Amino acid sequence: MSSRRVLKSAVFSPAPLLHSLKSFNRFLSSENTLEGLIADQEISDSIDAPNHHPAAQCFTSQDLAFMRDSISDAKVADFESRKCLTDAFSIISAIKDFNDGLGETSQKFLRQFREKLDEKLVVDVLRNVESAELGVKFFMWAGRQIRYTHSMAVYDALLELIGGDKNDKMSDFLREIKDEDSEVLRRLLNVLIRKCCHNGMWNLALEELGRLKDFGYKPTRATYNALIKCVLEAGKLDTASLLHREMLNLGFKMDMHILGCFVQFLCKMGKWRDALNMMEKEEAQPDTIIYTKMIMGLCEASLFEEAMEFLNRMRASSCVPNVVTYEILLCGCLNKGKLGRCKRILSMMIAEGCHPSPKIFRSLVHAYCKSGDYSYAYKLLKKMMDCGCKPGYVVYNIFIGSVCGNDEIPSVDVLELAERAYSEMLEARIALNRVNVTNFARCLCGVGKYEKAYNVISEMMRNGFIPEAGTYNNVIAFLCDASQLDKALLLFRELKKNGIVPNVYTYSIMIDRFCKAGLIQQARCWFDEMMRDGCTPNVVTYTAIIHAYLKARKISDANKF
Repeated sequence: MSSRRVLKSAVFSPAPLLHSLKSFNRFLSSENTLEGLIADQEISDSIDAPNHHPAAQCFTSQDLAFMRDSISDAKVADFESRKCLTDAFSIISAIKDFNDGLGETSQKFLRQFREKLDEKLVVDVLRNVESAELGVKFFMWAGRQIRYTHSMAVYDALLELIGGDKNDKMSDFLREIKDEDSEVLRRLLNVLIRKCCHNGMWNLALEELGRLKDFGYKPTRATYNALIKCVLEAGKLDTASLLHREMLNLGFKMDMHILGCFVQFLCKMGKWRDALNMMEKEEAQPDTIIYTKMIMGLCEASLFEEAMEFLNRMRASSCVPNVVTYEILLCGCLNKGKLGRCKRILSMMIAEGCHPSPKIFRSLVHAYCKSGDYSYAYKLLKKMMDCGCKPGYVVYNIFIGSVCGNDEIPSVDVLELAERAYSEMLEARIALNRVNVTNFARCLCGVGKYEKAYNVISEMMRNGFIPEAGTYNNVIAFLCDASQLDKALLLFRELKKNGIVPNVYTYSIMIDRFCKAGLIQQARCWFDEMMRDGCTPNVVTYTAIIHAYLKARKISDANKF
């Protein structure tokens, strides 16, 4: 792969190049206006000078003083930024016009900018000069100036420039920089490698590592750290191990963050012994963070026994597990369905004052409900309160929804747990959702607790629940199926009292159930009411009332339909 391709692929975020100098004049005041910002000294001079420009005579000294005072810090900063860019365009214009390859004439011109030379000015020149050859020469000239040192931003700008050059002269530019200052080239190549790593281009980073070595340089510790992190993220364990060996041979150590990433990766691959050996080679004393990362890797590998052993090893090393350590263990076991182990870990962490987050509690409640362990799921609600984390809308709905959401009616003991949770919700002024209101009422009817079922909607309304016709329809149907027509009738009246319009399904339920109970006259009243209110009966409605009349041998009444 060519040098040019390597650099162009490094994905530096280039600033937009300004391909002409036409915008230069917009930073200067025109002849007849004070457009733009004016420095304090320029304002003072214009006030004091007896022969200032005639165009400024329309402004009084008070006007100019007001303008000076109105310049905010932000505007001053903007002015300085524009001034710096103006200097950059002056430099670019001059070195192009002199056309001497930044020779003696150009360098004489550049002397006036020595005092102004800083990171921003050099970056502006490099980003807008467009010529890689001139850019490299200006870069080298700037590096020779006293009180100026190239920064990371300058190296970035240079790499962007020579990487985007039309001519494939990358190697020539690098040799030119090396002849000028070999230390600068060493830094430049190290920056390039780290940039490739930052962008996830581990293969290009390794190519540039080879180039750096070909020039006779050694990577820095920071470069090795960046390389190892990058190849680990790419899943290249063998390459990372080779780089680590090189690093050790040069006397470098990984920083603790990269070391943590490496041992976590090894543990994830099941190579926890190699992780321990690496800690010894690095002469690093593992801390809570390192142990936590190793435990995370073991959990990812489903090595839960080993993870628990590392927890014990952690304690033996006087490293105190923190809430993150326990949550990683807890989530790892939870994700793999190891609910028995979750109980043990949860007890340990709460005993040590480490409280799981509300999100983890919610996940635990859902997992134990899903497994059918409703008793422990309900205990988790109590544990939440003990940890200062009050169960809320989501947790209560998960629990009651799990208990009552199955086709089968739950056992009396299990439903009692749901009723306890429901009572706690009432006290905390928390409401069930629509689905759970229906399911809870169905289960209460299923065990003969009709009064409680009847009260569910009104109780939930006091907690902010807004019922709809469908909710009432379901509960009315449950009560009717249980032959609780009196409560169904009361609920039907409550529905209308709350401003909800009965629909065809509501009327059909009431008509059908009352007809079956022999209350044909009441059913006929509802039929007439729904017709009067514009609610069109359906087949179920007609079938129910016709069948009731026929059963009562009232053929003439049946024929009217």
